[in-house]
Amino acid sequence: MYSAAAASPPRRDFISVTLSPEEAAGVGGYNNSKAWRRRSCWRKWKQLSRLQRSIILFLFAFLAVCGVISFTSMGEPWKSLTNKSLDEQRTEPEIPGLKLVNPAVLPAPQKADANAGDYPERSPQKQPKLPHVRRNPSNLQIKPPRRDVRLKTRHATSKIVEEPVQADKEEKTEKSVISWRGAVIEPDQSTEPPSSKIKEPEKPSSLEAEGQKEPVPINERQMAVIEAFRHAWKGYKDFAWGHDELKPLSKSYSEWFGLGLTLIDALDTMWILGLKEEFEEARIWVANDLVFDKNVDVNLFESTIRILGGLLSTYHLSGDSLFLEKAKDIGNRLMPAFKTPSKIPYSDVNIGRGTAHPPRWTSDSTVAEVTSIQLEFRELSRLTGDEKFQKAVDEVTKHVHTLSGKSDGLVPMFINTNSGQFTHLGVYTLGARADSYYEYLLKQWIQGGKKENELLEDYMRAIEGVKKHLLQRSQPKKLTFVGELAHGHFSAKMDHLVCFLPGTLALGAHNGLSADHMKLAEALIETCYQMYEQVETGLSPEIVHFNLHAQKGHKDVEIKPADRHNLLRPETVESLFYMYRFTGDKKYQDWGWEILQNFNKYTRVPTGGYTSINNVQNPSNPEPRDKMESFFLGETLKYMFLLFSDDIDLINLDKFVFNTEAHPLPIWVPA
Repeated sequence: MYSAAAASPPRRDFISVTLSPEEAAGVGGYNNSKAWRRRSCWRKWKQLSRLQRSIILFLFAFLAVCGVISFTSMGEPWKSLTNKSLDEQRTEPEIPGLKLVNPAVLPAPQKADANAGDYPERSPQKQPKLPHVRRNPSNLQIKPPRRDVRLKTRHATSKIVEEPVQADKEEKTEKSVISWRGAVIEPDQSTEPPSSKIKEPEKPSSLEAEGQKEPVPINERQMAVIEAFRHAWKGYKDFAWGHDELKPLSKSYSEWFGLGLTLIDALDTMWILGLKEEFEEARIWVANDLVFDKNVDVNLFESTIRILGGLLSTYHLSGDSLFLEKAKDIGNRLMPAFKTPSKIPYSDVNIGRGTAHPPRWTSDSTVAEVTSIQLEFRELSRLTGDEKFQKAVDEVTKHVHTLSGKSDGLVPMFINTNSGQFTHLGVYTLGARADSYYEYLLKQWIQGGKKENELLEDYMRAIEGVKKHLLQRSQPKKLTFVGELAHGHFSAKMDHLVCFLPGTLALGAHNGLSADHMKLAEALIETCYQMYEQVETGLSPEIVHFNLHAQKGHKDVEIKPADRHNLLRPETVESLFYMYRFTGDKKYQDWGWEILQNFNKYTRVPTGGYTSINNVQNPSNPEPRDKMESFFLGETLKYMFLLFSDDIDLINLDKFVFNTEAHPLPIWVPA
């Protein structure tokens, strides 16, 4: 800096000024006025030649036109470029020999704000084009519900012809002690960890997707699903509100955990179906009446997939932080299950006392139970920033990955919580107690952005094991089916639960795995359909046995008296949804439509609700069981609605992955 004194010029005693005659007279010359400056510029302009003036005017006009064009054409691309995060531009690591067709696409969520927006409106959809070529569509437009919506009176549901369901006597108490996803069974003797704590929960970024397409209009078949849901919901609301399950014939309810299982399981179904009033009624119950501080034992697996999964999914679809807070509550209360010597969790947790224990008759847990809770706990860690949830389930996954006792990737059905070792070795099935282990290998890999290669390796090895040990063909139609293996002996027994497999195989093929998986999926979904088609009521039994040798007068499917019940299960409809979404073949929609009509014909109760039945082979008296499983609303009708939709953006399978209870959770990308 210079001082003021140093910068001042030397002082002089006089000033010399020279003026021209015009300036001295005060006429013309420069006087610093605006008028003088305008005259000076005009004089210079007039001095230019006509050619020079024309060139200058042309240049000015050209620049103005270019400016207008650039502003309109480059504004949006510039905006999207500036909004892109560096993480979205990272490339994913390749797995040798595997070409990934559809990379992970959902950005990491942002912080939640549940007070903005309204319910999604189901506006008319354009007719679909479901090409065989895969593409990555934009997200479903989803907004959080308004908090100030006042409940209106329920509008009357449209009437349809009621098929009489013959009521049976009150179902006798069974002596069984195990329930596997609604089935009564007699007891048989990694991604990088989430960041540290964050102050607020994250908000699903799918709610803020740009460039949304107009949704495809609801068609007649979807409307029939909505009507079926409302009919089922009417029975639940009238006779079982806030309880676990509806008993539609006796117009009462049954309790399993006493936590409103049906209501929580159905939350995201109502959102997807656009049932605003029903959703708001259920939300009020969750806010005011859902309390987990109860001295009650719950099953870790069932509570995770139905309650935790349902709350997380509803949070992602609605953006309402109420559901995330409830999810954190139940998640924390389930954590005592992991306090075992082997870190393999106990099957039962007392969510009020904070204690856990194995079943009374054994120290074993089923393999499917302990390996099918990962999607939900991993997502809870991602949303809360608390590592403990993901750490607990990742330890289980890594432990099972290293265990001996597998057969070409196939796992036994039981694992001991003390030793951490497989038990009942030599028995392999894709049915009850093992099914969703295989499903979650693939879905965790997809959820985590296709980075956890150990999961993919275990899944691929297991599918090869299925092909090698469990696949056979029936007679006379040569249906491909998945049997069971017990100590080297093959059994032609196939649970309806196994019908999840065609959809899982198709999902893997869609995500870049072997094309042979899709061929196998097509063969297996035909078999699952025949499990309905070859039965008198058009409804599949719980278990079938396939004929391996042609016999005159015999079908491919044989049903034993103990296996002929139907629990309103979703697995076949689930796989039909995946197959239609990835192939566009409308026969899958037609097969699903037949199944829905048969549900209406043989399981619908006129006063509200649907009931499982005891005898799928007796159309005149299917022997209703007086019980509507929560998964009928949470899974079966949801998959029906999605199957009949021609909008591939309705729960985009490149942005969401379904848990084993049909609750969609977002696919991750790097944060």
